[in-house]
Amino acid sequence: MKEIKWIFIFFAIAAASCMIGMGIAIAEKSILGLILCIVALFAVMGFGFSTKAKMRRAGKL
Repeated sequence: MKEIKWIFIFFAIAAASCMIGMGIAIAEKSILGLILCIVALFAVMGFGFSTKAKMRRAGKL
């Protein structure tokens, strides 16, 4: 089994938390909370994908 990449586990948990936050914001009828969660989700996912690409180019994956 290969070594665990903890940074990707962090990104996955952060993205899931943003999705959970979106559900909570919808339940609470909070437009601001929904928008913030969507922006945070895009930021976390984008940063995660860019980190993966950088690690792949460096040969660490």
